[in-house]
Amino acid sequence: MPNDPYSLYSIVIELGAAEKGFPTGILGRSLHSQVLQWFKQDNPFLATELHQSQISPFSISPLMGKRHAKLTKAGDRLFFRICLLRGDLLQPLLNGIEQTVNQSVCLDKFRFRLCQTHILPGSHPLAGASHYSLISQTPVSSKITLDFKSSTSFKVDRKIIQVFPLGEHVFNSLLRRWNNFAPEDLHFSQVDWSIPIAAFDVKTIPIHLKKVEIGAQGWVTYIFPNTEQAKIASVLSEFAFFSGVGRKTTMGMGQVQVRS
Repeated sequence: MPNDPYSLYSIVIELGAAEKGFPTGILGRSLHSQVLQWFKQDNPFLATELHQSQISPFSISPLMGKRHAKLTKAGDRLFFRICLLRGDLLQPLLNGIEQTVNQSVCLDKFRFRLCQTHILPGSHPLAGASHYSLISQTPVSSKITLDFKSSTSFKVDRKIIQVFPLGEHVFNSLLRRWNNFAPEDLHFSQVDWSIPIAAFDVKTIPIHLKKVEIGAQGWVTYIFPNTEQAKIASVLSEFAFFSGVGRKTTMGMGQVQVRS
């Protein structure tokens, strides 16, 4: 239900290029600004609250879709994903989108038109909905492979950025988000994530936000020898589809999914 704060949503926004040109990069900062603008259209106070949140209740994918090597043509379709970790944010977001449906969406000075909003599961491969209570019942697996779909990195302290998705960084990031937004009775205790990595295939990818950010993209297989570790990791891995992981998840970084 839209007003249930413990629902989660993955909403796909489909855009059509309104002109020919060459939109560059993942447009993470522009997408972040546009999403906040949609919230502001409905509720300026909510938009301010979201902008100032230490742990954001939403994540945003990069701009995705097939791009021409040299030039984007008018009418070309691209899309991005907005994931809500609080169900009560759904209606304000949709209200804001509806109020601007006939306006151009300008991303880094490149104009798009809003084509379609996919909310219902099955309407788009990346659209979906769930609930914290449902995710908490995820079957336990002692071996989990995560696909890092966009550049991913982690802040270790004020000066150090870790680009390899070590288990301790990945699952501590997810645990912090889960405990911040899930019902209190579903919270998990802190866990020692000193876990082995069985295999990986990752590469570092630079992306342009305010400055160049370096992160890892690819897949990693984690092993959980401890049953309690495996139980919590299985839940958090399913949650990751909505929450993202690591730094700048509201600007296109840290998109991740469990590999079947």
